[in-house]
Amino acid sequence: MNVFCYPKLLTNVRVARTLGLQPGVVPHFGFPARVPLEINRCDRTEVDMRLGDLLVEAKLTEGDFQRAEKVKVVRYRDFLDVFEHDRLPQSETHYEGYQLIRNVLAAHASRCSFCVLLDARRPDLLEAFYAVVKCVTLVDLRTACRVRTWQELAGVLPQKLQAFLAAKYGIESAVKPSCVGAPRSTRMSPTS
Repeated sequence: MNVFCYPKLLTNVRVARTLGLQPGVVPHFGFPARVPLEINRCDRTEVDMRLGDLLVEAKLTEGDFQRAEKVKVVRYRDFLDVFEHDRLPQSETHYEGYQLIRNVLAAHASRCSFCVLLDARRPDLLEAFYAVVKCVTLVDLRTACRVRTWQELAGVLPQKLQAFLAAKYGIESAVKPSCVGAPRSTRMSPTS
């Protein structure tokens, strides 16, 4: 998340567009989502970051989206209205992708969009994201959930941040320099 502390990063139009934002938003790290529970209480967990009306869950070094006991998850006030719970990834006693479930519920409660930022080298995390999001019953909310990769973001970051991500995490831009800005129809195929 320290990438988002870089001076004026979110005033960069390309960075803002990649995240689906207007330029100039200010990051709020460790945002207290206050997801409504039953009985007029709220969850105390935090979303990694809020950027305007976008909630962001950033995954870079963590192994998964965690799991939680079903009895814990069904305590969320809107859980049964937001999800086709029988289709969610689960075992007999637990729901998989708990952080995703909780953050989708946070987006619903706060009328925000939701984005997961993950490493493209982790297709398991991408599959987990889609396994949860396909169970969202509210069309507007489902379409407000998106995923971006660190590699996509790296392609629009300043050079210093690109070097930092490459050195520290092995994250390289998803866009090859020879293709940047070239219209699709003029790009050379490998066999040309």
